[in-house]
Amino acid sequence: MLIVLTLLAGISGWLYLQHWLTTPLALPQAGYHYQLHSGRVLGHLAHDLNQQGFLQHPRLLTLYARFANATKVHAGEYYFPHGMTPQQLLEKLRKGDVVLYQVTLVEGWTFRQALTLLHSKDTIKPLLQDKTEAEQLALLELPINHPEGWFFPDTYIYARDATDVEILRRAYLQMQQQLQALWDSRADSLPYKDVYEALIMASIVERETGAEWERDQIAGVFVRRLQKGMRLQTDPTVIYGMGDAYKGKITRKNLQQATPYNTYVIRGLPPTPISLPGRAALQASLNPAEGDALYFVAKGDGTTHFSATLAEHNRAVRRYQLNRRSDYRSTLTPGQSAEQSVNP
Repeated sequence: MLIVLTLLAGISGWLYLQHWLTTPLALPQAGYHYQLHSGRVLGHLAHDLNQQGFLQHPRLLTLYARFANATKVHAGEYYFPHGMTPQQLLEKLRKGDVVLYQVTLVEGWTFRQALTLLHSKDTIKPLLQDKTEAEQLALLELPINHPEGWFFPDTYIYARDATDVEILRRAYLQMQQQLQALWDSRADSLPYKDVYEALIMASIVERETGAEWERDQIAGVFVRRLQKGMRLQTDPTVIYGMGDAYKGKITRKNLQQATPYNTYVIRGLPPTPISLPGRAALQASLNPAEGDALYFVAKGDGTTHFSATLAEHNRAVRRYQLNRRSDYRSTLTPGQSAEQSVNP
């Protein structure tokens, strides 16, 4: 009789356990977000959910997890939807199915703009915030001397408490992969000493291009100017060199001021990239369109007029861009053209 009673009790207990495991928790209709911090274990979570009134028999959850070899859980932020059962909760914890967020670094942005975005997210730890450039480079631990241009503009998925350093390292790796693949299939006779100069050119093409389909033509103009020993004479580099002094207008004095980035004064490329170039700008810079155009000017509708001669270019400037230089904006908005005339 004792054996029978023990057996019945065991069956009853097992049936209750199965019922309990598949009965929804008392979660609110909107669900519940829970942050399981590093160093805490399943028992802490079970206790917290019990204190909130969501989970009955927290000890039973940990005992079953031990029986099912499911006590190892991943730290992170979890979302428990309304209707979730204890069994589903354990499976989510076992998989480390944490809440994921995304952040998009935009083509043509500067490194500073990318950092501003990362630091605006309360889900990202800002290790680089309020640091000097030298301190930022030390924390990033990347083989670069200047941060501009090295981080591929894309959408990155991350879990809460990811750091800006982690995300930027991923963006750097992505840029390395994209750049190297395109470098290996580049056109012949390009005027670049190394892959870094190609990155610099791509950053300029990114900032100069309004219509995406014109990137390779704009790159072609710049490549031919370099090959002929002509100055690039492109406004985005001037603006980048002005830094915080740029207030939406470029004056004649700005164009005459000698800075490492003033391509109206210097010959060749500036010393560093001026933006985060996307794949299309990288592709265009390494495989520019052939042709004879040496000048271009924005038409004002997002497209560009290309000219092979100075006389033709000057006519186009009078037609499309005369007295419009002050309209140039360094922060692109959707549908806005970023090209300016490349004057002799």
